[in-house]
Amino acid sequence: MHNDNVAGLRAEIATLRAVRNVGRICAVEGGLLHVRGLGASAKLGDQLRVYRRDGNTIGGEVLRLGMDAIVMLPDAAADGISLGDRVALLDANTISPSHSWIGRVVDPYGQPLDGEPLLRGEQDRPLCADPPAPATRRPLGERLETGMAIFNTMLPIVRGQRVGLFAGSGVGKSSLLAHLAKHMEADVVVIAMVGERGRELREFVDNVLGPEGMKRAVVIAATSDRSPLVRRRCAWTAMSVAEYFRDQGLHVLFLADSITRFAEAHREVAVAAGEIPSLRGYPPSTAHMIMSLCERAGPGAQGSGDITALLSVLVAGSDMDEPVSDILRGVLDGHVILDRQIAERGRYPAIDLLRSVSRSLPAAASADENTTISEARQLLGAYHQSEMMIRAGLYSEGSDPLLDRAININSDLDAYLAESETQGIENSFARLKLILRRAGANRAATMRQAAPERPRTAPVAPPNQLGTLQRG
Repeated sequence: MHNDNVAGLRAEIATLRAVRNVGRICAVEGGLLHVRGLGASAKLGDQLRVYRRDGNTIGGEVLRLGMDAIVMLPDAAADGISLGDRVALLDANTISPSHSWIGRVVDPYGQPLDGEPLLRGEQDRPLCADPPAPATRRPLGERLETGMAIFNTMLPIVRGQRVGLFAGSGVGKSSLLAHLAKHMEADVVVIAMVGERGRELREFVDNVLGPEGMKRAVVIAATSDRSPLVRRRCAWTAMSVAEYFRDQGLHVLFLADSITRFAEAHREVAVAAGEIPSLRGYPPSTAHMIMSLCERAGPGAQGSGDITALLSVLVAGSDMDEPVSDILRGVLDGHVILDRQIAERGRYPAIDLLRSVSRSLPAAASADENTTISEARQLLGAYHQSEMMIRAGLYSEGSDPLLDRAININSDLDAYLAESETQGIENSFARLKLILRRAGANRAATMRQAAPERPRTAPVAPPNQLGTLQRG
């Protein structure tokens, strides 16, 4: 710890500058600030700071470059800015994480949000780094313990996998992410809270994660009142922090809530930069931005760790074909859909198993386990297809043996999908097999009880004997 503090102090001292390039505000236009005097030294994405005449400061970022002036997008309201205010060119758009960040709540600029001092790391990392070279990346790794029966069995998550959680508001995706943050197998958990309500941050850290969850977590937060520039930066900063720990050889669990708000923040910034919304309200760069972020997660190169990513998507009106959902499904290694109707009848997590897919199967399970998964899905599917007829009382038992078994198993299997698991993956499969066997045994007993007993009759003599008797 002492060495980390010394290294952090050394890194802080290294950022001090005796001289900085300074420009002046020359125009204010629709929330954008035009700055003259920095055109020769500024680059796209560089950080700027405006020093107002009342003594307050406002940060921002270089959005456009021009021959006479640069265009700056401030990260707060431009109220109080006047022509001639000084604008200082700060460092490039980087972040400097360190191991001392574990257990802390940090903003997208690396500043602490929990009231305690926080030192920067020794190495600056770019916010938008390139993913590992495709030819050097390892394949997906072993199956991970998740603390939930459904993910241990029918929707397995393996090391380096990227999974999307698709849900409407209030269906329980944040609670599901919090459960996985506490119980899923990983060395470090990096959580990006993009555009969350301010009151939820403290509740999430203190009550949902708790001290045990925070022991291995880094929370990067940008609340909903922050500018789109800060909210977009939140996801990039969190991914850079995850890459830092991955390069130390650690297994990182990356959780983002939510990618939809990340895309919405990018839309505001891109429109301010001059892009035309053409993809159902989103600019054309949205797809590339989302795919670039996702590609940075996944298995690392030889000698490094992995980033297993769970990315939540806020699906408005259960529209799985809206742009953000459609883009993500094409680049992820699986998707989990949470259904409002399931949540309304009280089952959490409200996962719709039949519409959810893990692309780690069948490789992530043995042949026997894949058979068990297929059997459970087949029974759930049979019940779902005939559920309306069953509830209306129109189905007669014995008409379809598969549906009879599905009816017998449905309540037990539905309860199983909501169960937590503390004893490992093998125990999860053992309980699932027990449910399937019990349903088969119940079906066999029902058939024996329903079978009519044959009446006893006197034996009939063979034809030759009968003929002999008649002739006698």
